[in-house]
Amino acid sequence: MDEEKQAGGQLPERASWALHSWCRDLVLCITVVTLLFAFLVRLVNVDGSSMYPTLHDRDKVALLSGLLYQPKAGDIVVIRAAGYPDEPLVKRIIATEGQQVDIDFQSGVVYVDGTALDEPYINEPTYVRGNIEFPLVVEEGCVFVLGDNRNDSTDSRFTLVGQVPEEQILGKVLWVLWPAGRFGGVA
Repeated sequence: MDEEKQAGGQLPERASWALHSWCRDLVLCITVVTLLFAFLVRLVNVDGSSMYPTLHDRDKVALLSGLLYQPKAGDIVVIRAAGYPDEPLVKRIIATEGQQVDIDFQSGVVYVDGTALDEPYINEPTYVRGNIEFPLVVEEGCVFVLGDNRNDSTDSRFTLVGQVPEEQILGKVLWVLWPAGRFGGVA
């Protein structure tokens, strides 16, 4: 009988300890995930077809926060543009500060520092001119961005977006998370 009481007395203590341990672990996990998504990773919805075929309308993407990111040509980034204050834009960095950008709108070829870019990711050559004059040199602390669907993209060729200050880069796109059939890294 004493053994039953001891066993009975220990069971609630073990259950209490297990519950306490489980709650502590849950709070720790929630804290880590919150900090991760607050400072390192963000989720963004792609709105429109300007990045087709790389990204599609309504794709949900994960990006590395701009706090830890150094802009590089070729990276797909999410930006805040002055002409679009309420919606983030997803574009590809073509050039960084100090580089010269020129576009031959007859052939649709983009040149950076006099070299034609090899762009297997674009939907079609760049024929739409915009209202920015070329050639141009990217200003200090800025990047020049274009959509992969060049003829259906409002990007640095237009004054609504223009050259994007680095502090307006929210982060670099790393993965497509949704739809599940398109899950994977982005290049």
